[in-house]
Amino acid sequence: MNPPIATAARLDSAPLPLPEKKSAARKAPARADRPFKGIALILASTVFLGASDVTAKYLSATLPSIEIAWIRFVVFALIMTPAMLPVSPLFALQTERRGLHLLRGAALVGSSLFFISGLRYLPIAEASATGFVSPLFVTALSIVFLGEKVGLRRWIATALGLLGVIIILRPGTSAFHPAAFFPLVSALAWACTLIMTRIMSGSERAITTMTYSSIAGVCILSAMVPFVWVTPSWHDILFGIFIGVASTAGQWIVVLAFRYADASVLAPFSYTQLLWVSILGFLAFSEVPDIWTITGAAFIVTSGLYTAHRERVRRSQLLQVEGEPSPNA
Repeated sequence: MNPPIATAARLDSAPLPLPEKKSAARKAPARADRPFKGIALILASTVFLGASDVTAKYLSATLPSIEIAWIRFVVFALIMTPAMLPVSPLFALQTERRGLHLLRGAALVGSSLFFISGLRYLPIAEASATGFVSPLFVTALSIVFLGEKVGLRRWIATALGLLGVIIILRPGTSAFHPAAFFPLVSALAWACTLIMTRIMSGSERAITTMTYSSIAGVCILSAMVPFVWVTPSWHDILFGIFIGVASTAGQWIVVLAFRYADASVLAPFSYTQLLWVSILGFLAFSEVPDIWTITGAAFIVTSGLYTAHRERVRRSQLLQVEGEPSPNA
């Protein structure tokens, strides 16, 4: 359950088409250049998202991964309920891309489910660091689905990130655990989520995307959870509710952060989530990241930061070529 940094960036930075009738509820919020406020918000989001992941690992000792994810998405859907009601000013289900929204929601479910499954067997710092390779998968998938051209420097950054993954996982050694593939599959599913978000970013609002994601999550997991159901205690339910509230709050704070600063400014601070999960992992489970996890994470973070930098450069060049100002300037 990684922070939707790229999602928020794409949804809030893309120009939105004007509706036929003026409606304040359907207009994207105006962009304000206040980077310090954006940084403060992104730092706050990492606390919520890190706490959600640590709590999910705690619950994985007593509940199946599918059930944990189901509780999370039920809470998510309840929070998004006002956006599902036609009489509500927040109503957000009107869209011409319902199928793509639901497919994106399915990918999000896969990302959450595989990540929680990995937490059952792996130290949380290791799982989280591995999960941060999603920008590398986005680079590769952008070529196939978006027709983007990737230069040599971005491929080198991708290779550097993959090297970091190999350092963390150490395949072929006694330290390797087969469950290490779960965060990788989770990162791939998250990358697919981001690609679909990028496809819809010019026409869909963030609240519409999140609402359909919650609906897809509840529907898919409700069909799966009866096969693995374990009656939760009130203690488990309370922690499950916390996971749903914390993860949803973290995502909304990320969306707010990108209203005040660019992705290239905020990306370095999103990696502080690794610090929080390491601290919380030590306090909750007495887990201390080994030198291999720290070294591999350094490679992944460096790769991710450079990829974000190249994305900013590429976007600036496109704007210059088109001779248009930033849509949020």
